[in-house]
Amino acid sequence: RPDAIVCTGRSDYPNQVNNVLGFPFLFRGALDVRATEINEAMKVAAAEALAELAKQDVPEAVAKAYGLQSLHFGKEYLIPKPLDPRVLLWVAPAVARAAVESGVARRTLEIGPYRDQLEARLGKSREMMRIVLNKARAKPKRIALADGAHETVIRAAHQLVEEGLAHPILLGSRETIERTAAELALDLSRIAIVDPATAETRAAYARRLYGMLCRQGVTQSEAEDLTLNTNYFAALMVVGGDADGMLSGLSYHYTEALKAPLRVIGTCEDYGTAAGVYMVTTRNRVLFFADASVNIEMDAQKMANIAILTARLASDFDIEPRIAMLSFSNFGSVEHARVDRVRTAVAIVRREAPDLVVDGEMQANTALVEELLNGVYPFNSLRKEANVLIFPNLEAGNIGYNLVQRLANADSVGPILVGMKKPVHILQPGDEVKDIVNLAALAVVEAQKAH
Repeated sequence: RPDAIVCTGRSDYPNQVNNVLGFPFLFRGALDVRATEINEAMKVAAAEALAELAKQDVPEAVAKAYGLQSLHFGKEYLIPKPLDPRVLLWVAPAVARAAVESGVARRTLEIGPYRDQLEARLGKSREMMRIVLNKARAKPKRIALADGAHETVIRAAHQLVEEGLAHPILLGSRETIERTAAELALDLSRIAIVDPATAETRAAYARRLYGMLCRQGVTQSEAEDLTLNTNYFAALMVVGGDADGMLSGLSYHYTEALKAPLRVIGTCEDYGTAAGVYMVTTRNRVLFFADASVNIEMDAQKMANIAILTARLASDFDIEPRIAMLSFSNFGSVEHARVDRVRTAVAIVRREAPDLVVDGEMQANTALVEELLNGVYPFNSLRKEANVLIFPNLEAGNIGYNLVQRLANADSVGPILVGMKKPVHILQPGDEVKDIVNLAALAVVEAQKAH
């Protein structure tokens, strides 16, 4: 029969459940509450958690691990895949709760913090992002998604709503968005859709845009045409107060996607500088790399501004920043104009943000090896290895980030755009749902601070 479902415990069948999806997470939840036994309620809780997870949108990384483009609940996908890291986060807490409620637990747990502890075991980057996600969830904001018709963005918007992280606004053709959502079996009833071509606000936005850009060679009719571009429309929503932040870039090169926000929203007046920051995590370390995506060349003031902005970003992750201003010289070991520029940037940071811990110029290995830093240069101000690395130009920053990510098998979040007047983040072609969710959550946290 084509509608029959055969379940088995045999390990030579592809639908084998117990050993790969049941036992590991049953035991995890049971051990963490020190359960005296694994009872029927705990087993039912595990089964129900697996059943509910199977109906959720599946991350691209899970599908790719099995050589597939996508996975959706149906006859070919009835239970979660063993390589899906979410199984731990769904099953173990369900088992732990059932143990407590059925009276066999010798220890009680708050499920929210317990889930955070489990997520920390999946990697440092997930642990760090959980801090931001929890902050976002406390007071969600409206985030305009310029690539609203893109399948990945629609899935991300759905996840943002399901997790209570943001109020996403999908920009694009309503017909296309709704058709794609229907194909993905995603409910958009709690997600706003705005089509720039038919939006009531378009005329007002065009007038506003013309007023902004009329002295930059933009005519009234060109301003009207630009409002059909979702990048410009999203930026205009933000400056007009119809959205609290925006994401763009999935369908554009980074510099092209950044153009509209820079022209319409602009950089914050205090610093006049935007920069791209990557949060890079290894097993035991969290680092912030800047600038890795925006400024090709930098003078001392711009480098200092980027250091201050990146330090503020680190604080959003509850990390106390220790800033190393990088060069090919260690504290005057080389005389060169480029070294002088970095040294001047250090002085500017100390003058404009005296509360920050900063030092340089120094080489990257000096910044990252505490024994070298304190052993050879005991006069340094950092005292511990740096966690904010400010590169002297875009070439160094971008190359350094990519080398660390590939050779050290590090996880990363970003590029995180800092220095804008309003929350803006630029995606990159190939970004996955989790990348969009992470940057949207960051935009929410920034918007919270602005209010």
